[in-house]
Amino acid sequence: EYISFKEKEAFWLNDYALFTAIKAYYKDKPFWEWDKDIAGYRQAALIKYAKMLSDETEFYKFVQYIFFKQWRNLKEYANSIGILIIGDIPFYCAKDSAEYWANYELFNSDKRIAGCPPDVFASEGQLWGNPVYDFDKMQKSGYRWWIRRFMQAFEMYNYVRVDHFRGFEAYYSVDKDAQNAVNGYWTKGPGKQIFDVVSNIYGGKLPIIAEDLGLLTSEVFELLAACGYPGTKVLQFAFDSSKNSIYLPHRYERNCVVYTGTHDNNTSNGWFDSLSREDKKFVNEYTGKTKEQSMSEVFMRIAYSSVADLAIIPMQDVLGLDENARMNIPGTVGKNWRWRLRPNEFSAKHIKRLKLFAENFGRM
Repeated sequence: EYISFKEKEAFWLNDYALFTAIKAYYKDKPFWEWDKDIAGYRQAALIKYAKMLSDETEFYKFVQYIFFKQWRNLKEYANSIGILIIGDIPFYCAKDSAEYWANYELFNSDKRIAGCPPDVFASEGQLWGNPVYDFDKMQKSGYRWWIRRFMQAFEMYNYVRVDHFRGFEAYYSVDKDAQNAVNGYWTKGPGKQIFDVVSNIYGGKLPIIAEDLGLLTSEVFELLAACGYPGTKVLQFAFDSSKNSIYLPHRYERNCVVYTGTHDNNTSNGWFDSLSREDKKFVNEYTGKTKEQSMSEVFMRIAYSSVADLAIIPMQDVLGLDENARMNIPGTVGKNWRWRLRPNEFSAKHIKRLKLFAENFGRM
């Protein structure tokens, strides 16, 4: 079974295991600080290190085998009781990663790195630092790298949330030495072509949810419509001063996914507490919220009652928690991703309320 796994997953497993073993050998230094030959992924050096670190490499392969076996069992069990799993596929990969190290020719990162322009989350933009792709070279290879990446995700999950979907239409980059993401520019991505190629291999419509947040243009909306994937609506983005946001529930189409907030947002209660008096007035008028109701409960009801085909509620909102339970603050490093669900915190009371919402709004 282990040998079969290694053969099936060889296209990523061999590079990953060797990269991880070499990284440990170099005391966790980034790969560009390794010896020049192995940092450059040169064949003679690969053979040398594979032989020298054969036990370590085999260990990392075996760990992956155990993980994927456990994951497959978990997914099969979840599916058998009617639970589908949504996974995430990032648009970019990390700079210090096996993907970048082993496929350097597919990237265009000598002068540019990825980022996000200034927005409501970060006034100086977000300096992500990821290597950016050379989509012309990827196209010449038939998008083989992306095909493998998507097919792996489709096998692992029932649906795949494509992070930063707008990057396939155009992506933002800055100079590699930039201190912030203010002065960058947009470069056209591969558009629908890449999804058509993957769809032909997959054999039908792809099980994709598009995370189409960020700076949206008419071209992004056109790409989403052409692909036919459900887009993403976030209730916390709906209540701005224009009173005409595309995230207001009365503007939804059925083919979308509504969230009260995502991992990048405050909790709904924390978000409401931070609003100005004028914005709170609009929220109250639109939602019918009373002083006795928490914002999380109001948003949950609105999400469930909307026409969106799928409603997703972060556990922090299910539990009615405040800003101290926030998952992540974009553009910041440290003190993020620390919230955990405690044993017995999700109780029969919460289960009963979710079931009631699902029954009342036709989501059973």
